[in-house]
Amino acid sequence: MLARSILALVCWCAACCSASAAPKNVVLVVADDLGLTLGCYGNKTIKTPNIDAVAADGALFTHAYCTTASCSPSRSVILTGLYNHANGQYGLLHAPHHFTTLDNVVSLPARLREGGYRTARVGKFHVAPEEIYPFEHVVKGDARNGVEMAEACRELIAEKGSRPLFLYFCTADPHRSGQFAKTGAKPNLFGNESTHAGIEERTYDPAEVTVPPFLVDTPACRAELAQYYQSVSRVDQGVGRLIDILKQTGHWDDTLLLFVSDNGVPFPGAKTTTYDAGLNLPCIVRNPYCRKRGVRSDAMISWADLAPTILEFAGVQANKNKLHGRSFLSVLDHPAEPGWDEVYASHTFHEVTMYYPMRVVRTRKFKLIWNLAHQLPFPFASDLYRSSTWQDMLAHGPGARYGKRTVSQYVNRPRFELYDIELDPDETNNLAGDTRHAKTLSDMLGKLKTFQERTGDPWLHKWEYE
Repeated sequence: MLARSILALVCWCAACCSASAAPKNVVLVVADDLGLTLGCYGNKTIKTPNIDAVAADGALFTHAYCTTASCSPSRSVILTGLYNHANGQYGLLHAPHHFTTLDNVVSLPARLREGGYRTARVGKFHVAPEEIYPFEHVVKGDARNGVEMAEACRELIAEKGSRPLFLYFCTADPHRSGQFAKTGAKPNLFGNESTHAGIEERTYDPAEVTVPPFLVDTPACRAELAQYYQSVSRVDQGVGRLIDILKQTGHWDDTLLLFVSDNGVPFPGAKTTTYDAGLNLPCIVRNPYCRKRGVRSDAMISWADLAPTILEFAGVQANKNKLHGRSFLSVLDHPAEPGWDEVYASHTFHEVTMYYPMRVVRTRKFKLIWNLAHQLPFPFASDLYRSSTWQDMLAHGPGARYGKRTVSQYVNRPRFELYDIELDPDETNNLAGDTRHAKTLSDMLGKLKTFQERTGDPWLHKWEYE
């Protein structure tokens, strides 16, 4: 009798976040360059009621990380479950950069199509080649207008039939729009210079924004942050319209909704770096079959885990040995879950001129960054370099303080950076040369080498040749 009771309890717990036999739709929303700048992550100024509502009705991860803080490489990890050093999407796709995914990779949309799913994408894509990412439907819509994107998907969402839907919904907000003055003096406008039908533009007072510690509290930076907030509010309105359509078409209760970003905020110190401001991102997941709501999970997950999670929900088999991540579906209703205490990052390029490979292991207490090309100055993405925030800093010289570092310290980095994240969350006190932490450094290096071996990292040869 006791055995049967225990078995019943186990089965009930397993069913808490499992799907029924009904069609299991999946909507994956990816914002562009969005850090933890959301109300549900503690920002007191920004207004993101729709995203906050999803967090209140699902699970919010406090320790979620992209594996590379660069657009195309990060999206390739999201859509393959493979670190970009293994899938070949080392850097940006567009213009002269021209990085593409290896032709032997089997992507998430390919696996889902084989598993009987309709697959559709709308908005920013930014990976290639298309035959590796074979979406059945490519929906047209202004990627700066999430409301328009959602309406463009209404017919697909409402379609009746036995094939469930995987919708990849990617905004271009809040990425910088590229509208710079030649002198670099004017703030970039983050797409705010245009009108967007159906969007109620929400503007912010620069005096009221929150300046994170890795940035510098200057009028130029505050002005850019206020415009950045405005573009984040557009993302929120798009998510709100998408949810309305799911509810109106009767699919809110059979759809797994995931909301993430590709990398951190588009400011020096975050995007293109492997500091937490670039890697630690929003991840909000609403599984309609979970019983618990409003969960704040501290499980350490990465974007390599997204594809395995979606495949498990969809009931589509994948060769686990060919995926680098693992499904976190079972931890969605557990605020604290053992065994989720370590993540890795792998960055090689952003633009083709920005060769600066970094490999990272992060535990709850320590973080190790290996700057494989530490002899080089840290390279700048063109949009970050031209921003008024950074141009204002350059005017003050290399000794000027940018956040908790000087400009010179930001540009010139050592081979190893070891931080005690618990005591030094701003990652400024490098312990790599401290003999008291020699064992920690050795242990972390061992973890990093094992990670490179396990994931087929071509840069593994650096252990032998340097």
